[in-house]
Amino acid sequence: MRQLLSQLGYDLGTEEVEQRYHAVACAEGHATIVAERDGRVAAFLHVFARPAFEKPTEAVVQALVVDVTCRGEGIGKLLMAAAEAWALERGLPSIALSTNTSRAAAHAFYHALGYDRQATSHLLRKRLRA
Repeated sequence: MRQLLSQLGYDLGTEEVEQRYHAVACAEGHATIVAERDGRVAAFLHVFARPAFEKPTEAVVQALVVDVTCRGEGIGKLLMAAAEAWALERGLPSIALSTNTSRAAAHAFYHALGYDRQATSHLLRKRLRA
């Protein structure tokens, strides 16, 4: 998973990825779906249920990464179908995701799967000291 994340520009150490994986794996209402090829992780998807005040609880695809050598083979489509099935099994009425504005290929991929842009926003973050 660390190598896949690095393909998107998230260069994390092995220990950091392991900690994040365990945090997601132990969180209620979260799922990680993995695709393997030749005994290695070729892609993964993280989906979770997000309750909110302003809309019904919906599924959110937090991450989808397909190895660059496997793109265009339908793996991402299969993982998205699995995420949609996960949401439907939980009675969730919709599934949402965010994608960086610079990732045109990702936009085309999601649009081909029936996802429409609903909004444009800015992500604001404040670093907090522990």
